[in-house]
Amino acid sequence: MKEKISAILKALPERPGVYLMRDIDGKIIYVGKAKKLKRRVSSYFRHQHASPRLRKLVQLIEDISTIRTETEAEALIVEAKLIRRYSPFFNVDLKMNDRYPYVKITNEDYPRIEITRRKCDDGAVYLGPFVDAGNIRNLMRLAERYFPLRVCRSKIVPGQKSRPCVEYHLGRSMGACAGLCSQSEYRERVADIMLLFGGKQAELVERLRKRMDMAAKKLQFEKAARYRDTIRAVWKLSRQKISSALQEDLDNETWHVLNRLQELLQLEVLPWRIDAFDISHTYGHETYGCCVVFEQGRPSPNLYRRFKIRSLADGEIDDFASIYETVKRRYAHVLDNSEPSPQLALIDGGPGQLDYAVRALRELGYDLPLLALAEREEIIFLPNNPEPLRLGRDDPALQMLQRIRDEVHRYAITTHRHSREKRMRHSRLEDIPGIGRRKAAELLVRFGGAEKIAGMSPEELMTAPGIGRVMAEKILEGLRKS
Repeated sequence: MKEKISAILKALPERPGVYLMRDIDGKIIYVGKAKKLKRRVSSYFRHQHASPRLRKLVQLIEDISTIRTETEAEALIVEAKLIRRYSPFFNVDLKMNDRYPYVKITNEDYPRIEITRRKCDDGAVYLGPFVDAGNIRNLMRLAERYFPLRVCRSKIVPGQKSRPCVEYHLGRSMGACAGLCSQSEYRERVADIMLLFGGKQAELVERLRKRMDMAAKKLQFEKAARYRDTIRAVWKLSRQKISSALQEDLDNETWHVLNRLQELLQLEVLPWRIDAFDISHTYGHETYGCCVVFEQGRPSPNLYRRFKIRSLADGEIDDFASIYETVKRRYAHVLDNSEPSPQLALIDGGPGQLDYAVRALRELGYDLPLLALAEREEIIFLPNNPEPLRLGRDDPALQMLQRIRDEVHRYAITTHRHSREKRMRHSRLEDIPGIGRRKAAELLVRFGGAEKIAGMSPEELMTAPGIGRVMAEKILEGLRKS
């Protein structure tokens, strides 16, 4: 076995991923996926293969690179994308067509939902691919029950009404063909389905919760109950841990930039998934540490995370300690397998922030390549490297890192602003047990601000409807303590 190959095999992890084998010219000759990279790739070199094709492949291998993925299902998708992109000589299964199905939302005024293995340029929306047949069946059953679209292919004429079909009476259709729903109502249902099959449960549930609350306010209790049941069904349904970014095609330019980053930073694997960290606060108040995730050069908002800093007193400013806490909490979740692991992490800042991030990883026992990108000079700091890395402003690798850094900066500022606005809308009255938002609003309208109420006597406060002496004294005690 070649010495270089032997060193690569020793460094491979027992985790899912994709491996790319190259010949002496650097050309990709084979792409494969593995549930455990170390075990699978090492197997090529353990014994003499009976297949002439495999023997020839092993003879030609001069280099191996890997892409770590979170699950084997994710590895299947990445493998298929790379084979379609590069058509390696020794791959024969995935060159001609896709193996995995997509969910198709047809390009019609009242779209239908279909399952297909061919992704065409026909104006339709394609969601997927899905590598687990059971997963797509479960999603389809949930969609048919809670988000039914029309199944008929008849042409719908606006304003024309007819007798609804049997599917409508069974609750499996909105009755679009009978003119029983508007196009806007139907499109809203289509948007729900796109969120469902796109794996964006949190966003879908939030939409459903708003509709449930609106129905309850209008005393439409049966409708509200249906939304409640739908929300429960969505949360119960397990889905593949595949990001929306992986559902897009990988372009050649992004591939070359990721390869350049790997070479520049001397990474063992391609930085397929990159985390980025930033801190935001106002003079030490409302301090948040934020993390954004980019996959194959694109943001994956469903993987973004924010952390309210706990280690600092209100008004205390310490960006180093904040980075330390954020990084440590983030990768504690990665280590317990509740979050996906990246191949690279970027810190918005300089050597100081980088040192504290390194310390957090060291205490966790988690090995991850790190860099810090200073905003004004746009220079890259690396751990244990006294000289920063300076790239030209037109370097595509620097430009990608800048995009990631700018996105985490935007997300941190937005997170902090939302927290501050929420605090400003929140009254101290709401923190008192037994006083909800509605009762607090009634008291503020009747008496004015919380400070004014705190200066009142129990008897004055008892003039408000529903406020007895015990509650009045509790309110005054709570306000005077806070």
